Amino acid sequence: MEALLRFTSWAASLLLAVLCWALAVSQGSLLLQGFAVLFGLMFLVGCADVMQSHHAILRNYPLIGHCRFLLEYIRPEIRQYFLEDDEAKLPFSRNQRALVYARAKGQNDKRGFGTIKAVYDKDSEWLSQSMAPRHASPESFRVSIGGPQCRVPYSASVFNISAMSFGSLSANAIRALNRGAKLGGFAHDTGEGSLSPYHREFGGDIIWELGSGYFGCRTPHGQFSPENFARQAADPQVKMIEIKVSQGAKPGHGGVLPAAKVSAEIALTRDVPMGQDCVSPAGHPEFSTPLQLMDFIRRLRELSHGKPVGFKLCIGQPWEFFGVAKAMLQTGIYPDFIVVDGSEGGTGAAPVEFTDHVGMPLREGLRLVHNTLTGIGLRQHIRLGASGKIISAFDIVRAMALGADWCNSARGFMFALGCIQSRSCHTDFCPTGVATQDKLRQRALVVPDKAQRVQQFHRNTVESLAELIGAAGLTHPGQVRPELLMMRDATGQAVPMSRQLPTLAEGVLLNDVGNSDQWPEPFRSYWQRSRVEAFGLA
Repeated sequence: MEALLRFTSWAASLLLAVLCWALAVSQGSLLLQGFAVLFGLMFLVGCADVMQSHHAILRNYPLIGHCRFLLEYIRPEIRQYFLEDDEAKLPFSRNQRALVYARAKGQNDKRGFGTIKAVYDKDSEWLSQSMAPRHASPESFRVSIGGPQCRVPYSASVFNISAMSFGSLSANAIRALNRGAKLGGFAHDTGEGSLSPYHREFGGDIIWELGSGYFGCRTPHGQFSPENFARQAADPQVKMIEIKVSQGAKPGHGGVLPAAKVSAEIALTRDVPMGQDCVSPAGHPEFSTPLQLMDFIRRLRELSHGKPVGFKLCIGQPWEFFGVAKAMLQTGIYPDFIVVDGSEGGTGAAPVEFTDHVGMPLREGLRLVHNTLTGIGLRQHIRLGASGKIISAFDIVRAMALGADWCNSARGFMFALGCIQSRSCHTDFCPTGVATQDKLRQRALVVPDKAQRVQQFHRNTVESLAELIGAAGLTHPGQVRPELLMMRDATGQAVPMSRQLPTLAEGVLLNDVGNSDQWPEPFRSYWQRSRVEAFGLA
C-alpha cells in the first residue's frame, strides 16, 4: 500500500496525459492538448527520477519528491518572512534591519508602546542615564588618527564604512557607498581588493586596505611593490593605510577568486592577469614575525609620506598580539591605529567552520587589545577601531565602553544600499545588485538614490548616538566608560560592565612583572612567554 502511494503522482500523470489526449482528439480542444503535453512531460520527469542514481528521494518518490527540494530551496525565505521572530538575530534580526531601512530612507525610526526585549533575561544590557543630561553635537563626533610618527593625521568620523572589496560588491554598490561617504563626511574602507575606479569616482575619503595579495601595489609575482604602493598612496583621496592581518569572518584563511570570475575590470584593479586564479595567501609574504610587522608599518608610513598606517586583525592566539606589543616597545615603531574585527563579522564567502568556530568575538578581542596597549603605556598614541555587527548607536556606545575610539560597519551600510539579507553573496545571484558582478542585477541599484540612503543612515545613526550620550551626561563618545553600561551576569544580577571586564593599570606590563600572578588572564599565563622573533610561545 505504501509503495502505491509513493508512485501515485507518477502514475496519475500518465493517466491524465492519456485522458486529456483522448478528450482533445474527440473534441478538437487545443487547451486539452496542452494539458496532455504537460502531464506527459511530468510522466517523463518521473521516469527520469526512477532511472537516475544521484537522489534516493527521487528514486523512491518519483515526481512528488521534487516538492521536497522546492520547499527546502525556499525555506530561508519562508523562515525570514513568516516564521522568524522579530528579535532573532540570524545574523541580523528583523528589528535591526528595519531600523537601518528606516534611517536610510529618512523615515520614522521611533517605536511605540514600549520595548519588546526581555529586560530581565541574562546578558540584557542598558545605558545608565544621568540626572543632568547634556546636549551633544554630532558634528563634533570625530577622532584624530595619527600618532607621534605620523605627519598627516586624519580626522575621522566615529562611524565609517568597513572593509568591502570591489569584486565582492558590485561596481554600483561601491559607487553608492563612496558617494554617500563624500556627502556625509565619513570614510570608506576599500577592503583588500584595491582601489578601483569606482572608489575614486566621487572623491569620498578612502582607507586603503592592504591584504596579503597586495592588490594594487604588487609585482607580477605577487610580492609587495614599493613603487606601485607609493604611487597609489600619494592620491589625496587616500587618508589612511590599513594592513589586513586577518578578517573576523575567516581569520587565518586566504582566498581564491577563480579565473572565470577575474573580469577585465578586476584584473586591472588588482594588478593580476586574466585567465588565472587570483590568490590571497593566508599569510603576508612581507612579514612573518612581530618585528617584521613593525618594520613593514615603518616602510608604509615612509612611502606614503607620513599618512596614518595601522593594521586590522581578529584576535586569535593572544600571545601573538602580546608579541606585537613587545615589538612596539623594542623597535619604538607604533601603528597609528589598530582595527579589531570580531569573529561575528561578515564576509562574501567563507568556509562554515571558519565562520562559526574560528577567531575571538569583538568584545573579548577589543578589550584584550585595549588592555594590552594600556599595560605598555601606549594607549594614548594608538587609536582603536572596532568592527563586527555594529549598526545602531547603542552598538557604538558598547564598543566605545570596551575601548574603541571609532566604529566601522559593513553589513549596516549594505542594508542601507537595499540588502535584504538573502545570504546569497557567494552565489553572484544577489537579488538587490549589492553583492554581484552580474551587470543586469547591478542595474537595480541606482547610485544617486542609494548614496543618499548611505548618507542618511550615517547621519541619523550619529544623531541617535548624540542623544544617547547626552542622556548619559556626556558631550562626546570618547567620554564613554564601561561603568556607564549595565548588564545582567550569568545569575541574572544587574552589574556594571566594568565589573565583568578585565582591566589593566597604565604601564603595568612594563614594570610590575613581580606581581604578574595578580594579572587577569590571559596576561598571567602568556605575557612573559610571548616573543618578538616569531609568532608563537617561547
